[in-house]
Amino acid sequence: MLASFALSSAAIFLAELGDKSQLLAMSFATRYRIRHVLLGITLATAVVHALSVALGLGLGAALPTDWIGIFVGVAFLGFAAWTVRGDELYEEETGRTGRRAAGSALLAVGTAFLLAELGDKTMLATVTLATQHDWFGTWVGSTVGMVLADALAVVAGLTVSRYLPERLVRYGAAVLFAVFGTWLIVSGLVAVG
Repeated sequence: MLASFALSSAAIFLAELGDKSQLLAMSFATRYRIRHVLLGITLATAVVHALSVALGLGLGAALPTDWIGIFVGVAFLGFAAWTVRGDELYEEETGRTGRRAAGSALLAVGTAFLLAELGDKTMLATVTLATQHDWFGTWVGSTVGMVLADALAVVAGLTVSRYLPERLVRYGAAVLFAVFGTWLIVSGLVAVG
């Protein structure tokens, strides 16, 4: 189990570097409290990687990733619109503009990461690892590796938000969502058609 944990942690950490999920983490870190972002990432990752391990154990790599990519792309366009519109602020909870309520943050981050990781390379890597290694070590290790990689992006997002105006950060995040959403839709349609 420890070997599976170590292998999965390292493999998924490396696979996650430079992935769209890190840009998501960076974007969310500019809008929500760090603990809410990390909790949302952790919960979504644990669910997706549990599914990945189950697929690796039972079904193999039989996911229709092209259609999932199209669905995720449409969801990302929705997140772009949501980011431009903004959330309602709860001033009594936070004195700083840009820090939203916990429920809103967990919903946004968890949903975005859950959708972004379906059919992603880290999910497929976890499926592959689960076909050959201990399921529990693979699940925990892949979750830890991904959360650590995305935590690096959260730190970068916090650094960016300190030096740039909130409006610029918000529109920049919306553009990133729109670009990735469009890219996922086009990639999925090309692969399907």
